[in-house]
Amino acid sequence: MKQILEQVKRLYALEGCAFAPVSGHEGGRNQLVTVSLHGEKRYVLRISALGDRSEEEYLAETEFVRFLAKNGAPVADVIPSVRGRLAERAEADGKTVFVSLFACAKGMLFADNGYRYREGAELSEYFYNTGKALGAIHRLSKTYVPVHRRADYFDKYNMEYLGRLIPDGYGELKTAIAKRLETFRALPKDEESYGLIHFDFSDGNWHIDMDTGDITVFDFDNCMNCWYMFDLANLWLHNEGWTRQETDPGERFKLMQKCFDLQLQGYRSETELPEEMLKKLPLFIDMVLIENVVDELECCAREGEEPDPEDIEDAAECLMRNIPYAGIGQGD
Repeated sequence: MKQILEQVKRLYALEGCAFAPVSGHEGGRNQLVTVSLHGEKRYVLRISALGDRSEEEYLAETEFVRFLAKNGAPVADVIPSVRGRLAERAEADGKTVFVSLFACAKGMLFADNGYRYREGAELSEYFYNTGKALGAIHRLSKTYVPVHRRADYFDKYNMEYLGRLIPDGYGELKTAIAKRLETFRALPKDEESYGLIHFDFSDGNWHIDMDTGDITVFDFDNCMNCWYMFDLANLWLHNEGWTRQETDPGERFKLMQKCFDLQLQGYRSETELPEEMLKKLPLFIDMVLIENVVDELECCAREGEEPDPEDIEDAAECLMRNIPYAGIGQGD
């Protein structure tokens, strides 16, 4: 780490700054380091050392973030190096890593505030603002012309790869996923429905300004070309955490929909959402469940561990048994 940081100081003219590693979360792909000057957190340094992504992919991600920030989206901007590059190489112990520097997002994680919203404001404001932030990102994505390319959904989500990743003992799950992928292939991919998306849009990847309620989004490390509805379906699923106090399944579902309706209001204040795509929300929730399964299995593969069936059983059961809405409540 010390060897890398010395190079980063030169690459970004950060001499005199203090560096503090951030504790990683389970399954995390990168090492994060906060960069402070005179006691104030200014930047977040990302060190990507897995070696499973190319320089082109890192450039494609950071160019997209730069485009969003320059055009007014509420995202943490990427900071160019002294050479004007958005992703740089560094060498440590004969190994190449990629580094990028981002502005430190104003505010804090919801979890770091004990999931308490800002004083004097209704929680409905938060749901509206999350939808609005996502809508702004998608609105700009619809006009974005990339220089470097990020992956398309089927570049990764295909049975040639997933068939190798998913253990042989999960044959029924493989069949269920293969059927969903065939359904996904028939979905429209016009400019209003399909483009470069965040692909991990959840409250662990934005800060909230507790004075204003403004949201700043970060961590586009998983961004890919996919249907805009994927990000919305992921948002819907994460509303589950706000409804756990409701024990009645039907009422719980209604409460989740109420949260989502507020998010849709915010989203539609920024961009259009084809009604025919919104009607396919259950299908896109299944798409998120597949991503959750794949992510868990990839994490196990990176760590050289056998997957724990309990970690994927809920998602697998919904996919294999055709249970809609991730088994949460009852849809209409």
